[in-house]
Amino acid sequence: MYKSEQLAHQLRQLIESGTLKAHEKLPSLREQVQLSGFSLITVMNAYQELESRGLIYAKEKSGYYIANTYAEHDYNAPLIVSLNSNIEINSLIFKYLKSIQGEHIVPFGSAFPSRDLVYSKKLTQIMGQIARNKKSYDAIDNLPPGNFALRKLIAQRYCMQGIPTDPDDIVITSGAMDALNLALQAIAKPGDYIILQQNIFYGAWQAAERLGLKVVTIPEHPKHGFDLDAFEHILKTYPVKLCWFMLNSHNPVGFTVSEDIKFQISKLLHQYQVYMIEDDVYEEMYFGHKKPLPMTYYDQNNLVLHCSSFSKTLGATFRVGWVHAGKYSQHIQHLQLMSTISVNSLLQTALVEFLSNFHYEKHLRNLRKNLQHNKLLFYRYLELNLPPECKIEYHPSGYFLWLKLPKNIDSMPIYESLIQQKIGIAPGQLFNITAQKQHYLRINCSFEWSDSVQHSLDQVIVTLQKFIRDE
Repeated sequence: MYKSEQLAHQLRQLIESGTLKAHEKLPSLREQVQLSGFSLITVMNAYQELESRGLIYAKEKSGYYIANTYAEHDYNAPLIVSLNSNIEINSLIFKYLKSIQGEHIVPFGSAFPSRDLVYSKKLTQIMGQIARNKKSYDAIDNLPPGNFALRKLIAQRYCMQGIPTDPDDIVITSGAMDALNLALQAIAKPGDYIILQQNIFYGAWQAAERLGLKVVTIPEHPKHGFDLDAFEHILKTYPVKLCWFMLNSHNPVGFTVSEDIKFQISKLLHQYQVYMIEDDVYEEMYFGHKKPLPMTYYDQNNLVLHCSSFSKTLGATFRVGWVHAGKYSQHIQHLQLMSTISVNSLLQTALVEFLSNFHYEKHLRNLRKNLQHNKLLFYRYLELNLPPECKIEYHPSGYFLWLKLPKNIDSMPIYESLIQQKIGIAPGQLFNITAQKQHYLRINCSFEWSDSVQHSLDQVIVTLQKFIRDE
């Protein structure tokens, strides 16, 4: 046993026995050197080991403290802390995205809905008309915070949901990822604690890696999607600065959190004064008549920054997003001027025309209808033909199915086998960096049913059967 492991083991015993109490300050690094007789490097390694296990936490310019890990509570699921040094997902994502870009790859692994569903002939016509107008190439009116008419239309959509919104609350961005990153930069700094859902869009992991954040993950609740007990336990235990959640049509699992749970989340945010970034790019992908409310509806304390975009409803090339930024609007605009500067003027102007004349609402109604139809066909076919050891998460929104494989089956070799067959799927490792959740995969089921789609699904099924049989 290394000396750092020996010291970490001694301190862990003191924590588990209750000798060291929750939120009690540990001796500083130099004080621990004198107490233990170990070198400074040894003490630093020991403290980092305890921090990575969630047993202690650091406060900037203050030192290390005992986490509330062993406090009495009725929550038994594991809480996993991942320090930035352990988040190394960007290379994996880069290789994955490159692998599914081929023209002949069946795009079951794509994050975007079928282009046949999102393509709008009317929007294309509007773009052509605007492109012929010289004035439309003037970018001045579209600099941060973005085209005023577009911001006004987006603000009106919030108001229709009972969320009082001024156009100045809105900052137009180059897609949702730009919106999310700008929101995160406006609040967080390296070393801050952030809560992510255990399975979450890989862009959140990339952002945490890039900014040097300390991530605490919250597992999904098997019934409600979001575990309030786990959330409150984390807030009590760690000095959390903010959380990044997807609560509507969650990617990759698919659930939408109930209004009651969202209200309880808002109360906890207020109680612990924790900020929240809401990734709501699938907000328009609901089935049924009632659009789910965003967390902004419940936020009375300006703690929630709501991010969304048009790229999932109008296509991957239509990268126009926004942040409902509130009091952070000016700060986000300053950050934007140092990065993307401004959003494409032609796209912003075209969207104003498209939304103003209600073309967008008609487009959304058709999109939701087709997504619901296609998803149900995929689900029924897979339910009938998948090996019985595989389970499917089906939720009435979005266009993803989340497949749970036997625990001893790793989805990464399945993805690698299928990509050789020119079929893309999204392995669980893209959404969860922990070893416990590698037996999942995501399938995009937005595509119109055809013989080629059925043939490709059959290849997926046969590959799964082979891996399960070989184990």
